[in-house]
Amino acid sequence: MTRPIYFDSNATTPVEQEVLDRMIPYFCSEFGNPSNTSHVYGWTADEAVTVAREQVASLLSADPAGIIFTSGATEAVNTVIKGLARGRRGGHIITVETEHKAVLEACECLEDDGVETTCLEVDENGLITADQVADALRPETFLVTVMWANNESGVLMPIKEIAEVVASHSAFFFTDATQAIGKVPVSVDGVDILACSAHKFYGPKGVGAIYIRGGRPSIRIPQLLHGGAQESGRRASTLNVPGIVGMGAAAQMAERLQASDRESMLTRRDRFETALAAAFPSVRFNGANAERLPQTSNATFVGIRAAEMMSEIGRLAVSMGSACTSGSGKPSHVLSAMGLTEEEAQGTVRFSMGRHTSDAQVDEAIMLLVEYAESHQLTPA
Repeated sequence: MTRPIYFDSNATTPVEQEVLDRMIPYFCSEFGNPSNTSHVYGWTADEAVTVAREQVASLLSADPAGIIFTSGATEAVNTVIKGLARGRRGGHIITVETEHKAVLEACECLEDDGVETTCLEVDENGLITADQVADALRPETFLVTVMWANNESGVLMPIKEIAEVVASHSAFFFTDATQAIGKVPVSVDGVDILACSAHKFYGPKGVGAIYIRGGRPSIRIPQLLHGGAQESGRRASTLNVPGIVGMGAAAQMAERLQASDRESMLTRRDRFETALAAAFPSVRFNGANAERLPQTSNATFVGIRAAEMMSEIGRLAVSMGSACTSGSGKPSHVLSAMGLTEEEAQGTVRFSMGRHTSDAQVDEAIMLLVEYAESHQLTPA
């Protein structure tokens, strides 16, 4: 059976062969525990973790001492939000209604602890402004959390401007940069805390990181996991050395290839959207009037049920919404926040290309979609 063309890179990416090659020794011959520094096995593993920490930090223009390895972005988000909220009854968090569910549900679970959350509304392009953040700040606000790039629409938030507003307040600024890293330049300049996950930029699943700014004032985030002194006492658990090595290798590749990846993916995305607009007169690209990730097209086919269309085409692996919410049976909260009706949301497909998406694959995807439009008499004469 021929596998479909993969247009779902925002859900996950394949591990690069170069990344896998660096990981393999740490499953077998170099299997030591980096916390055990009494013999060479532990020394070797500890050195590998140190190198990976430096590689991830380099990609983010960060201090390696600020990198904490986790099991992924969801753990990172929960560690940051729940940790900073501890002991802050009556405190206040500002976030955005289009955030990943990891952020929204972590904030929601703090309500019983007396922490209030303000969810800022986005405009039709999925954007908020720094002025909205400034207007929402209160004396009791201790955290502002805004994702760098939206996982469904691909829209990029004005992170620099928001960071400047938050810097004038006593709150911390946290960004979930999971979707942005490797696709657009990401720097921790102006950011207090950042979360990311390796499997979004061609590293392995099950490993991610938190960046915490050093210096004054110090940021102390209580541990979410207890039972060990790993990561300088900031996160208990035996380190996933192969995964961490893979994340470091993927970060190194991303730093090397990011500019060329962005240029090629942007060219393919624009050609793809132009062809779809010609074939489907009613198609609408959500967030198209905002700065977006270079490989994400969130397309609403007005009057069409996307699931039925993609099932009939059968040759494209895509998402109707994000991978984390597509099984809920509910319209995407991101699309709803951007003003789409339930019917419009049901007609929406997220096409997300990747580093290995070829021109031939884009051409075939265009052909399949155009054939569908023509067979259903959707293409203008």
